[in-house]
Amino acid sequence: MIPVRRVFEDYANDYDRWFDEHHDVYEAQLRMLHRAVPRHGLGLEVGVGSGRFAVPFGIRCGIDPSRGLAQIAKVRGIEVVLGEGEHLPYREASFDYVLMMTVICFLDDAIAVFHEVYRVLKPGGILVVGFIEKDGEIHRIYQEESTKGRFLRFAKFRTVGNVDRFFSDAGFRQVSIIERARGFCVMSGQAVRERSGYQPVSIVISDGLPVVYFF
Repeated sequence: MIPVRRVFEDYANDYDRWFDEHHDVYEAQLRMLHRAVPRHGLGLEVGVGSGRFAVPFGIRCGIDPSRGLAQIAKVRGIEVVLGEGEHLPYREASFDYVLMMTVICFLDDAIAVFHEVYRVLKPGGILVVGFIEKDGEIHRIYQEESTKGRFLRFAKFRTVGNVDRFFSDAGFRQVSIIERARGFCVMSGQAVRERSGYQPVSIVISDGLPVVYFF
């Protein structure tokens, strides 16, 4: 298992507990997302983690590669699939909106994930991305914070320009910054046309969680 995945498996409970121990920061992040996340329709969170953001926004579906975090999200009522954003196990035009919250810094292939998200969004669907900006204030603070630093030492942080290009290269339009403060940014974009290229997958149940296999 690659190091970034191992740390989320080994310290899943520590990761989840951080939100209770830093409640003010967590609430501030929820407020920043509030303007961007749609209130209606079927949503998906890519990198759902323990469900800390999916649950408050009523997002029913999530995908994450960490079994430990996915188990916590399942307890919170999320329909979780074990898998990766580069290969989403959903048909084209399945969702009205997708959320990716502090996940792009851990992606192996961000461009591929943005393309996959575009594929599973309905025409007119919205992608919301919350991320820590490279060299921003929060980036610097978290690097020194013991729990967050444990996870973020494997992260590749992005600039607003980087993320804007991810949106544009995948075909999103009306890309905009919704909220931005202290080196944390929320951006959104709209899927304006249908995409093809559904990749067949097989889903089996392991330890009570669906697991994605490709062929």
